[in-house]
Amino acid sequence: MTPEEALRKRWGYDSFKPFQREAVEAALSGRDCLVVLPTGGGKSLCYQLPAAMGQGLVLVVSPLIALMDDQVAAAREAGLAADALHSNLEADHRGEAARRLAAGKTDVLYVSPERLLVGDLMEGISARLVLIAVDEAHCVSHWGHEFRPEYRRLAEVLERFPETARMALTATATPEVQEDVCAQLALREPARLIGHPDRANLIYRAFPRRDQVGQVREVVRRHPGEGGIVYAQTRRDVERLAARLAGAGISCAAYHAGLPADHRRRVQADFVNERLDIVVATVAFGMGIDRSNVRYVVHANTPRSVEHYQQESGRAGRDGLPAECVLLFAASDLAAHRGLARKDGVLAPERQRALERQLRQIGRYAVAPVCRHRLLAEHFGAPYPPEGVGRDGEVCGACDVCLDETKRLAAEEALLTAKKVLSGAWRADGRFGTGHVVNLLMGRADERMKRIGHDALEVFGLLKESGETAVRSWVDQLIVQGFLETVEEREYPLLRITDAGKALCRGEGTVRLGVPAPPAERAKKRPKTPARGTALGLPADEELFECLRRLRRLIAEGLGVPPYVVFHDSALVEMAAVKPRTPEALLGVRGVGERKLERYGAAFLKVISGRTPEAAAGLGEGTPEDS
Repeated sequence: MTPEEALRKRWGYDSFKPFQREAVEAALSGRDCLVVLPTGGGKSLCYQLPAAMGQGLVLVVSPLIALMDDQVAAAREAGLAADALHSNLEADHRGEAARRLAAGKTDVLYVSPERLLVGDLMEGISARLVLIAVDEAHCVSHWGHEFRPEYRRLAEVLERFPETARMALTATATPEVQEDVCAQLALREPARLIGHPDRANLIYRAFPRRDQVGQVREVVRRHPGEGGIVYAQTRRDVERLAARLAGAGISCAAYHAGLPADHRRRVQADFVNERLDIVVATVAFGMGIDRSNVRYVVHANTPRSVEHYQQESGRAGRDGLPAECVLLFAASDLAAHRGLARKDGVLAPERQRALERQLRQIGRYAVAPVCRHRLLAEHFGAPYPPEGVGRDGEVCGACDVCLDETKRLAAEEALLTAKKVLSGAWRADGRFGTGHVVNLLMGRADERMKRIGHDALEVFGLLKESGETAVRSWVDQLIVQGFLETVEEREYPLLRITDAGKALCRGEGTVRLGVPAPPAERAKKRPKTPARGTALGLPADEELFECLRRLRRLIAEGLGVPPYVVFHDSALVEMAAVKPRTPEALLGVRGVGERKLERYGAAFLKVISGRTPEAAAGLGEGTPEDS
């Protein structure tokens, strides 16, 4: 069986995504490789397909139990004999998995790094082992955004299998992290299969945070009935946002590490199984969430790094269909990250420098009036636009800057505006916070302003025509660019001009500023959400799509697996558009392999022909007209 034949038979696809075939060929030839593909790029197929070709046992090191269980379910749907060994398995299931492994019946075995380091699996698997795949390999790196000490010891295990090919896989790795991963896993002259990090189906937006709840609700209302994740910085923020959204009649739940384990498991299961639309969470809601049809991710607070943002926002649109990623930025978030890092203990100078670099980078991404796709691609060492993709200059058509929702000020206007903001901070003499400086520039003569005589300063009211949202945004942008800084005194952040800011006031240096268009204007310019079939070049049939989606959910609930394991949304969209009437025609839909046709084909064909999802699933009888 060739790789293409296995791909068609097991997964229902006629062609590989970029670098998948090269990764499979490296594994089949016994060569080590580093695979960096964006979320949704099909990393799991890179190591599952050699197992599907009967080459032997593939061992997969995976960081999270929930992720392993979903991966096992998906592999079994492709007809692979897959198991996981972890601490949450009941004794009976653990014993069954061990017996299958000992009998040589296992194709793919998932283990955590901690479980593998116990060492008792080594002898039983050595004869059949053809590939060791390390998933989420960025965890091995000190520079990685999810550093995990156990991953640093994996080389001890790998050394015990010198003849076995090694594959490291991750979605997010800068060139620096790529080098560290190769070194820490001792990859031997690896094939470096580095996909372009751009996710063209994602629409990126970054705006100043002015009304957190209102701005989040604005995004949610654009996606009625669809899956979304809202990330917040603290547990208090999570609970406040979840309560406000629920109070508005929105299907949502809170998730953070302080909630009972049973509650967290229930929320996670409800979300993955599409019984819940929205999860409001801290980053504790992480890699274990494997729902392919998340249509939006909102960061209600600024994440700690660009790597974190790429990973978390990348949970949107894993099925390749359009999805939205919105970041609400405030410079105070960066200060909060510094404070949290200090609470965790004294940082080594190296880690302190890394943290500051990460905060500068995410701040620049959030406020620079530059194409968001370009900024993300260049951060990960890739050119933009990708080679072979024709784009008109910097206009990606899929971010707030290129959609003209955030406007870049001309160089002269930006310099003049920056000088006005800096003058306000300078005249306040570094003894006041951002709020006071904004009020000073806005010309708000409250009692305190009059008492200290700041209402008589020349800078009083200098930017009153610009609006508070713009002024606060410019303050944040100048902080990110190093012209202003916040300094804590007696636990109160004071806004001060830096030496670079003073130099800019003298005309030395350059500055770049943007301003968000007013909400009403943004709403007019914002393109309507495209119909689901548009991304696939297919006509849309939303009613049939929703019926197919309901059938998928019923089947998934009966099997105890996430709905995406049955079919991705993209497969349902294609079914709804082309309306196949025979098993042969259904087999032509991307994502419908022979095994899934055999298991689910009859039920989906019934819905396409007009039966209700409940009837097709064997839960009732009748046509839509009869029900």
